[in-house]
Amino acid sequence: MIYTVTLNPSIDYVVRLDTLETGSVNRSENQDKYPGGKGINVSRILKRLDVDSTALGFLGGFTGRFIEEALAGEKITTRFTPVKTDTRINVKLKADQETEINGQGPDLTEQDISALKHELSSLTSDDLVVLAGSIPGALPSDFYQELIALITKQGAEFIIDTTGDALLESLEYHPLLIKPNHHELGEMFDTTLVTIEDIIPYGQNLLKRGAKNVIVSMGKDGALLITPDLTIFAPPIKGDLKNSVGAGDSMVAGFISQLNRANAQSELEDAFRYGVASGSATAFSGDLATKDKIVNLLPQVTLKILN
Repeated sequence: MIYTVTLNPSIDYVVRLDTLETGSVNRSENQDKYPGGKGINVSRILKRLDVDSTALGFLGGFTGRFIEEALAGEKITTRFTPVKTDTRINVKLKADQETEINGQGPDLTEQDISALKHELSSLTSDDLVVLAGSIPGALPSDFYQELIALITKQGAEFIIDTTGDALLESLEYHPLLIKPNHHELGEMFDTTLVTIEDIIPYGQNLLKRGAKNVIVSMGKDGALLITPDLTIFAPPIKGDLKNSVGAGDSMVAGFISQLNRANAQSELEDAFRYGVASGSATAFSGDLATKDKIVNLLPQVTLKILN
């Protein structure tokens, strides 16, 4: 079973308008509400690719009920830990530029934390856990490390999609996949990475530190998959960028969707191809991509083996 953990879910309230004038009354052209959070996005894309998962995390209040009901409407299994405070709302303003206003995370008690850990206490070696997104301020900064220790103790695999020290400290536990973008990778090593040649040595450094596979997303310049045995570059797919929210999560989900078959080089290539198609399809959509959009982009994904 695949489990996704979203410690700080949200309602993503997307408002579209031609221009945004600060200090003035602005009227939207249209707006939408979606269940948000990186792990939740992974579960939503997995479902669209006909792969089941169970979504875990903290939910509370009327906003939490909206998220749970929305995921139930998509037939996604959930086992969220209920909390007393409302789940946050993130406002995404899409005008001539994209502007985001992210709400604060919930207040959490020791009982809430213990309840979430209990959900992970019965994992087996057949399970995969995706840890994705920010850590609420109510949790210690090393909370991911606590969860990873629990996950690996049960023999389960994990994927982590976060940044900075939390990502680096996870490497000793050998994550199945990590996915920094090239800016985040550069920040980890206090440098600026521009070209493929710049990026590859630092991706390989993450492998040496313990990661099993590394995807480095490069935005409009494509993506790299770096494994102990090969490095693959996927040039960008041409399309009209509509939505940057969830594209990276979609890439992770697309990759995971093929992992049950990824035990050879050709199958890893298929997993990466699905990841690139899924991330691009979301970038070209108003919300997370549909299965049809992902499948239609697959033939446009070209992979170049660099070693």
